[in-house]
Amino acid sequence: MIFATGNRHKLRELRELLPGVELEPLPEDVTLPPEEGDSFAEIALEKARATHEATGKAVVADDSGISALGLGGRPGIHSARYGGEGASDEENLDKLLREVAAAGDERRAYYTCALALIEEDGSERVFEARWDGHLIEEPRGEGGFGYDPAFVSEGQEDGRTASELSDAEKNEISHRGRAARMLGSHLAQRDAAPSGR
Repeated sequence: MIFATGNRHKLRELRELLPGVELEPLPEDVTLPPEEGDSFAEIALEKARATHEATGKAVVADDSGISALGLGGRPGIHSARYGGEGASDEENLDKLLREVAAAGDERRAYYTCALALIEEDGSERVFEARWDGHLIEEPRGEGGFGYDPAFVSEGQEDGRTASELSDAEKNEISHRGRAARMLGSHLAQRDAAPSGR
């Protein structure tokens, strides 16, 4: 199964989350479409469809991002390019933290992950999950990527950011971890079903 992403962090994370599934990287000759959908699910499906059309293989694609309540849900589907086209993770995070601070006292935020699956026969499914928490003022931690250095999970009593959690801890509670478990459960049920022969 191909994982339709150019983000090596996401590929590594999903391989850890789906140990029984052989995930191939996006072939170099496949170009993902511009992200023009109105939701995480739509954008994930666009990526999966383009890759399935180009390869004929089973594909899983991800779209994910962070939404700040104090900003009316921004950056949302624009998370990867929030600081502008070609912006680094640090530039995106800096912009988000500046805007959240300027907007007032509301620091709650949540991550969303949509995983779109297209089987070899073209059938489609989307698995979507959410991870609630809040944004701190100063980023901390060396792990994770994206907005993780400023995101503290709801119920994280020691106040560690997503970047300060171990991979195993993060995968247990994250939006991608939850969506991947839904996907993994679906694949296991599919593989266990009688073939009808």
